[in-house]
Amino acid sequence: MTVSAPSSSPWVIATRESRLALWQAEHVQALLQTRFGRSVTLLGMTTKGDQILDRALSKVGGKGLFVKELEVALEEGRADLAVHSLKDVPMELPDGFVLAAVLERED
Repeated sequence: MTVSAPSSSPWVIATRESRLALWQAEHVQALLQTRFGRSVTLLGMTTKGDQILDRALSKVGGKGLFVKELEVALEEGRADLAVHSLKDVPMELPDGFVLAAVLERED
């Protein structure tokens, strides 16, 4: 995905609102701001995967339940990129989407 926001507007990162997801997004936010000197904001979202607590996710949609809302935000232009744990990203990405970066793992 090409980031196409005008240089005067902040880049927007779509992220889940869990503690881990927010930490990861804030880490990427800091890296982008340092590297590009650009304002970067977060768009926190609750996903279907976050809401379904009474059933196994494999029975109702699998890993995609954690990323669909993030994908919609990208498609609608509400976000310029999304940050998410690779372990929860489906193997096949929708048309027009790419896995643009994988950060070094923090232990």
